[in-house]
Amino acid sequence: MKQLIITFKLLLLAVTFSFAQTSYNLYPANWWVGMKYNKLQLMINGTDVGKHSGFAINYPGVTLTKVNKFQSKNYVILDVTIAASAKPGTIGIRSKSADGKAVNFEFSLQQRRPGRGSLFANGATSADLMYLIMPDRFSNGDPSNDRVPGMLDQTLRRDTVFNRHGGDLKGIQNKLDYLSDLGVTALWLNPVIENDMPERTEHGYAFTNHYRVDRRLGGDEAYKQLIKAAHAKGLKVIQDAVYNHLGLQHFLFKDQPDSTWFHRWPKFTQTNYKDQVLFDPYAATEDKRMMSDGWFVTSMPDWDQSNPFVANFLIQHAVWTVEEYGIDGWRIDTYAYNDLAFMNRCNKALYDEYPRISIFGETWVHGVPNQSFFCENNYTNKYKSNLQATTDFQTLFYGIQPACNEKFGWTEGVNKLYTTTAQDFLYKDPMRQVIFLDNHDLPRFYSVVGEDTAKYKMAFAWMLTFRGIPQMYYGNEILMTGLTSPNDGYVRQDFPGGWEGDIADKFTAAGRTEKENRIFNYIKRLANFRKTSSALKTGKLMQFLPIDGVYVYFRYDAKQTVMCIMNTNAEPKTIDINRFMERIKGFQTAVDIAAGVEFRLEKNLQLMPVSNLVLELK
Repeated sequence: MKQLIITFKLLLLAVTFSFAQTSYNLYPANWWVGMKYNKLQLMINGTDVGKHSGFAINYPGVTLTKVNKFQSKNYVILDVTIAASAKPGTIGIRSKSADGKAVNFEFSLQQRRPGRGSLFANGATSADLMYLIMPDRFSNGDPSNDRVPGMLDQTLRRDTVFNRHGGDLKGIQNKLDYLSDLGVTALWLNPVIENDMPERTEHGYAFTNHYRVDRRLGGDEAYKQLIKAAHAKGLKVIQDAVYNHLGLQHFLFKDQPDSTWFHRWPKFTQTNYKDQVLFDPYAATEDKRMMSDGWFVTSMPDWDQSNPFVANFLIQHAVWTVEEYGIDGWRIDTYAYNDLAFMNRCNKALYDEYPRISIFGETWVHGVPNQSFFCENNYTNKYKSNLQATTDFQTLFYGIQPACNEKFGWTEGVNKLYTTTAQDFLYKDPMRQVIFLDNHDLPRFYSVVGEDTAKYKMAFAWMLTFRGIPQMYYGNEILMTGLTSPNDGYVRQDFPGGWEGDIADKFTAAGRTEKENRIFNYIKRLANFRKTSSALKTGKLMQFLPIDGVYVYFRYDAKQTVMCIMNTNAEPKTIDINRFMERIKGFQTAVDIAAGVEFRLEKNLQLMPVSNLVLELK
């Protein structure tokens, strides 16, 4: 940048300007020509910038339409319109300080990133297998960033789940070949945005500066390099969005523009966690308010997204992130607790700019009607969500968990999985639902099934063959264990081998036990078969009523038919395949995908105890 009377310095994602010992930050620091989102609210933050006058822009195709000032004199927000005729370049913004001195700011207008929907913003689909990673706990590729001077949390202890461990983005980049070989096609990372909080910063859900990638993860450049390397290997990247709240140390909370940016209560008021009140026709107004406006914890202030400046700040950051980094989609944290009208607006801004992008929301609720309310559905309610899909807690809690752990009955066991799936008619597109066995907030599934590898394999076979987008959690493939009691940190342990000096390197076959390798290879075979299976990636689903603890479903299209048979019993079963003639008619043989064995289809089929047989019919 040019050296004038004022020193201009690009500091990570915010432009910092020095003038008379005062620094100014612009959010965002840059934008692009040719964007549909061309009406920006450009925030300038710095001591007494609100006392400046005479703001002006003289740049072809860029118009300053309004100057917004606030109770805090440390903020100005400029309404700026960028015409289709505008060219890339450096935009000068002029103003005068309170003492009459000229102050100049610079804003960068850039050429758009090529290849939206082909090179980036491709979206995760049912053709993908997502792999969820908590960066701090996966692999440490750059020990030099384990501690960053000046940041509040200086802990670094791997012998406790309460502190940072040092995993980073370079560590993930180093393991891309491992992930691709496993059969993964998309990465979902827990938040990478700065969390400069005093404690428990390993999870990343308390942002303190939206326009800065956490330097302990490697910062902005490391994130760009990871995404570039992932895309080169055919892997997509899904970013974790947190719109509902931020961290107590965020500059916008520590120095609030005015009193309308956050939900306020006479005393700390926590959300009631009752999603039902949002669609209950009889709900009390105060219950709705407490659900949406209550805070999660005292350290995470709750945004007031009905404030147009808040809404624009968050939406602009979402659009900016896709274009700046080239991500492929979003997972939205705590979706149900956001202002839902705001979420529709934010989602639409992303869909308009990136037609192939995917967005799914965390909806930790109970009941398919509850869950489907928050995404595109077939209801005629006044409120209509435009969210493509949710994380499918229903097929987990009321599906695969009871299928594995409950004795079969009229309403128990695998019958719950059938019944839950039968309610898919409520979704506009159930194939977008994200199905999973566990994540960073839940007990690891291997522990949920009592470390029973037969049940574990049965559940994994279901996840890799059912409708929707399968999502596995880092370490699933090596039988990592952990419960959320007494602390959720125990489901966020380090991946062995991700740190120099680890006793075992479970990224390699030699470092895994025989049992771990059996599970790893089982998942790998099914995941890589899925990569080339049109039926599993995009085919239809047909399910048959479970009988005597045996559940049969098919994935099929014009090219391929895959038959999946889940025996949830502790003893062998024999089934008559003539019952499934609607789907198997004309087929003579079947290939057992996990075993790699082809056999002739006979009238009776023998099933092993606690198993899920995945058969490609020929």
